Amino acid sequence: MLELHELMAFKNVCVMKASAMNQFVADPELKSLLQQDVQASQNHIQQLQNFLSRQNQPQASF
Repeated sequence: MLELHELMAFKNVCVMKASAMNQFVADPELKSLLQQDVQASQNHIQQLQNFLSRQNQPQASF
């Protein structure tokens, strides 16, 4: 579980760095790549959060 939290922290740093770098980029193609990377990383973070929340929920016993 710790590795997933570390992966999520790493992805958050990547999003922040790509967002910050996007402000300084003039090339439209590179700007588009950075925006795509931010969106993909945000989706990955959301998927990791969903996975972690499912793992933390108590399992129903029948």
